Amino acid sequence: MIQHEFVVFLASILLFRPHLRLAQCNGILSRCAHSTPIARAEPQPTMAGDKEQQEEAPALHVVVFPWLAFGHLIPFLELSKRLAARGHAVTFVSTPRNIARLPPVPAELSGHVRTVALPLSAVEGLPEGAESTADLPPEKVELLKAAFDGLAAPFAEFLAAACAAGDRGGGEEQSGPFARRPDWIVLNFAHYWLCPIAEKHQVPCAMFVIYTATWIAYCGSRQENTNHPRVTVEDLKPMPTWFPAAPPSLAFRRHEAAWLAAAGELNVSGVSDFERYMGAEERCRLLVVRSCPEVEPHVFPLLADLYRKPVLPAGLLLPPSPPDDRRDDSDHGAVRWLDEQPPRSVVYVALGSEAPVTAEGVIELAAGLELSGARFLWALRAPGGGGGAAVLPEGFEQRVAGRGLVWTRWVPQVRVLGHGAVGAFLTHCGWGSTVEGLFGFGHPLVMLPFITDQGLIARIVAERGAGVEVARREEDDGWFGREDVAAAVRRVMVGEEGKAIALNARRVQEEVVGDDDGCGRQERYLDELVELLRRHTASFTE
Repeated sequence: MIQHEFVVFLASILLFRPHLRLAQCNGILSRCAHSTPIARAEPQPTMAGDKEQQEEAPALHVVVFPWLAFGHLIPFLELSKRLAARGHAVTFVSTPRNIARLPPVPAELSGHVRTVALPLSAVEGLPEGAESTADLPPEKVELLKAAFDGLAAPFAEFLAAACAAGDRGGGEEQSGPFARRPDWIVLNFAHYWLCPIAEKHQVPCAMFVIYTATWIAYCGSRQENTNHPRVTVEDLKPMPTWFPAAPPSLAFRRHEAAWLAAAGELNVSGVSDFERYMGAEERCRLLVVRSCPEVEPHVFPLLADLYRKPVLPAGLLLPPSPPDDRRDDSDHGAVRWLDEQPPRSVVYVALGSEAPVTAEGVIELAAGLELSGARFLWALRAPGGGGGAAVLPEGFEQRVAGRGLVWTRWVPQVRVLGHGAVGAFLTHCGWGSTVEGLFGFGHPLVMLPFITDQGLIARIVAERGAGVEVARREEDDGWFGREDVAAAVRRVMVGEEGKAIALNARRVQEEVVGDDDGCGRQERYLDELVELLRRHTASFTE
């Protein structure tokens, strides 16, 4: 039985007393483990002693295994690179085609990051070669989850071999940093079957949440959902009873809540998304969130209490600035087009790889961009998982020629967002895109949220004056029209209001990621995470 301990991560501790935060986490971990204990840490040394201990301690071997969506794969890869940069070995597990499509790891880190490809089994109705959500229309994603569940057996074989080789000290099959048996497995919401496999080999699991802390507070633990059930769409709109003092604006719209209700229902994979998340979360030793207290100051203190385990910020995992990008994208057609535009004059439009945009939605968005009169670069992924501009209104590209460019192939998003011609970002408010656009480059946002936590993100950004949400018709299931798109774009790009929103966006960026002492507070969150992982490497035999 888990012994409940209510721990409050006060903002002052989170921001300015990292050694105290680690001490708190040490206590919670030793009390909140499932059935088998984690080795208790020795008393905390001084900060200088911590540094010496980090340098002397052996490197960790961490297995990371994201869900099959690039909105998950890329943050997991960023986390992997940061762990590798600190000298730790990372085994990145995915499917062959997804691994082939990942950005390359910097050469200086390649010796500490290896990939393991697990082929998907065939599932009736799943197109051949479909290995990520980017390969599928939204209605077929549940088939991908069914195929993903088929990876349980090959993953178990991989882990057994890795642990056996590590117990032998490596051998011919493993050497260097990978000779050590895995210390941790980092997973996310879809892996409800993974923790029991890991427990057989005495390897603890951590859940890496690529969404906001507000989202996991909204989801809540199974116990809270049992005590305070949310059954109807109306129940799902406001923040839950366990989320204190939420402003009225922090709520889902009806069409967003309807999507959440569907996520709690069984699908063709045989498991609801809610059960996937709960099944994985309950058996993980800690939660790691791609966020930080500077972004969500009132949420992190709630989470350790809510989930009865340590909940640590990983920081935002900001992308490298364009000059540090290893690929030369300067000759990309979209970048060349931006080179010809005036400074801060272009709206970059990208709705990610999973936003359920209908053909009608694409038409209204196109007409709205045309109506706005603004310059724009649109990275268009056609509905249904395809590409091409066939869904655009007839003659659209000819009418906007010179001030608008539709790009239907891959776009180097970080390079584009870092270009001086870009003045705003029209986004679906996926957390990764929000991190890149607002916190990475300080762009004001034109927001068109669809699913998961995107609505909450839009409301948080709007509350801080750093963006404008496209109006929707709640009586028409969240439908939006061209006039709504045009109005939001104009508010952000034109006049005094646009200047004020742009200034607010830059202020938010500085407040969150401003370098306070030359070290970078975002990177310190990773240092603290590594220290906690080191202190609590599993010991099931004690």
